[in-house]
Amino acid sequence: MIEYTQYRRLPKDYIKEKISEFLSEDIPYDDKTTAGTIPPKAVSTALIIPEEDIVFAGTDIIKLFFGNGFKSAISVKDGDYVKKGKKLASVKGNSGKILSFERVLLNLLQRLCGIATLTREYVKIASPYKVRILDTRKTTPGLRLFEKYAVTVGGGWNHRLDLSSGILIKDNHIQAAGGITNAVNKIRKNNYKLPVELEVENLSQIKEGLNAGVDGFLLDNMAPDKIRKCVSFIRSQSNGKEIFIEASGGITLKTLPDYVKTGIDAVSIGALTHSAKAANIHIEFE
Repeated sequence: MIEYTQYRRLPKDYIKEKISEFLSEDIPYDDKTTAGTIPPKAVSTALIIPEEDIVFAGTDIIKLFFGNGFKSAISVKDGDYVKKGKKLASVKGNSGKILSFERVLLNLLQRLCGIATLTREYVKIASPYKVRILDTRKTTPGLRLFEKYAVTVGGGWNHRLDLSSGILIKDNHIQAAGGITNAVNKIRKNNYKLPVELEVENLSQIKEGLNAGVDGFLLDNMAPDKIRKCVSFIRSQSNGKEIFIEASGGITLKTLPDYVKTGIDAVSIGALTHSAKAANIHIEFE
């Protein structure tokens, strides 16, 4: 069974590096509004509160965002389902810094909580059938690790992180390589020691992939009935139970129930990261 590295924790050094990058983008020189209105030594307590029901993702982000001199108290855990109006966290420290940092912090939290919340909706439908919900590489540039982490917080699974960590032969690879068999043979000759997954659109391609010895199939843009037939054929092979089968291609919350009953192992959903709505979260001073 194909399974990639799962990002269930984010390295603290990575979070700190990204926070510094994001703050430099938003405050290149100075926050002139805050500097001009807030006394330098003023201290406040800020509350972070959702304005809708969400799945929370961002405990370590809040803890690491403000640094020394601030006291953060987190009221929930990553993965918790939090009702509208319940306090997520409080941060006490320099008022000016809180005001200068709040937009960047909220942007990141809203993005990750939105992804985690949407992922949870897909997982609720798929989990009774033991079908995994996978993310894709359709992520926001510069935020990939954060977004893949948010998928796992929502109960989903990470597909390959990048082009170096997995092999997925797609239609254009097949065309450029001169066919499925040629593409797979060339991969094997390079001895990457990685499982080989093949994107297919019909049974003929599946048969060629099986003969070439691939480890998994991505059934692309197939209707559920067609997927069921393809799964039945793959499972009927001597090593059929060991072959990873994933479906993909415009599958939505509305259509997912028809796909999870087909015998597949997973469904990959680009919308988890490219179309998730930002969660509605705000910061208010006590």
